[in-house]
Amino acid sequence: MSLVQSLPQGPLDIVGDIHGEFEALVSLLGHLGYDSDGKHPAGRRVVFLGDFVDRGPDSIAVLELARRWIRTGHAVAVLGNHEINLLREDAKDGSGWFFDERLEKDRKKYTFVRRPQPQERTWIVEFLSGLPVALERDDLRVVHAVWNDTLIDRARTVPAGHIREQYDAWEEIALREAAVGDLRRRLDEEAGLWTHDLEDPQRQPPFLPALAELEYSKQMTNPLKITTSGAEAIIDPDVTQPFYSGGKWRFVRRLGWWDDYADDVPVVVGHYWRTVRKRTVPPEGSFNQDLFGGLNPNEWHGLRGNVFCVDFSVGAKWKERSDGVVGSTNARLAALRWPERTLMFDDGHAQATEGFLVPCEPRN
Repeated sequence: MSLVQSLPQGPLDIVGDIHGEFEALVSLLGHLGYDSDGKHPAGRRVVFLGDFVDRGPDSIAVLELARRWIRTGHAVAVLGNHEINLLREDAKDGSGWFFDERLEKDRKKYTFVRRPQPQERTWIVEFLSGLPVALERDDLRVVHAVWNDTLIDRARTVPAGHIREQYDAWEEIALREAAVGDLRRRLDEEAGLWTHDLEDPQRQPPFLPALAELEYSKQMTNPLKITTSGAEAIIDPDVTQPFYSGGKWRFVRRLGWWDDYADDVPVVVGHYWRTVRKRTVPPEGSFNQDLFGGLNPNEWHGLRGNVFCVDFSVGAKWKERSDGVVGSTNARLAALRWPERTLMFDDGHAQATEGFLVPCEPRN
């Protein structure tokens, strides 16, 4: 098997990014009709879109449930960028539940109720290492962030279980390219000019062109990185200043790849932080300010109107808890039911989607 595998046949419930919100996951699965073992009276199966972990209170419980249901054939899953970070031992914002070096900094924002014991670390890495990055069948494609035929075909060449080795190999190519020319010198100069922590929200840096070039090169050279964390472009400093999102200052912005997706087969993704109500500002953690501008939260998008993002920003629930928000919130866990094309939210609210196969105006 490779990193691109087959979706099971039959009706599916495609669950968006969970980010350690175990209670929301259990509630959603109950409303979808699954029992605690993952069985569904109609024979439906769950598809997890990745980003199981980080930020929320109990990433371990989320992974335990997903592993158990996958083992018994009641679910399948793809990797998200947060799982890639874990496998590569790349400790980033919100990962203090797993990485000791992030714990002190993350505790200022997040409340982790559980951290792994040594034996739990072992099975977590083994479980995540075996997951693919994309799933497909004739009528549907599933990936965490980007479906691009060329990139997906490159992922097909990577055997399952070897994602870290191949990811690191492509990452090394980007770093070697960065060493050519004067980029390394300019990076060193910028480091001397701006010595503050780029995770400090109180200190906005100036536009750092060399750092922006490095971020862009690392993102767009690695097929597995694009597939799991998106296509990006360097911001225009005359239009957009560096902005704080996802725990650090950003010099690149996300692109809506679906504006160029011309294939007939629908694609379901997570990653991009939609909200259950139309928004005027991006949700906490997002840096896709206008990718869904003008769209209803239940609307399909893209060149052919056949792409749907089912990440409804449950990864921002920690912020709502911190702010004392209760009851109806704008940070939800959701599932897209296929082939019905209806949404189910963790509070039991169901909603039909709209705009399927209706082309959308580009928003990049």
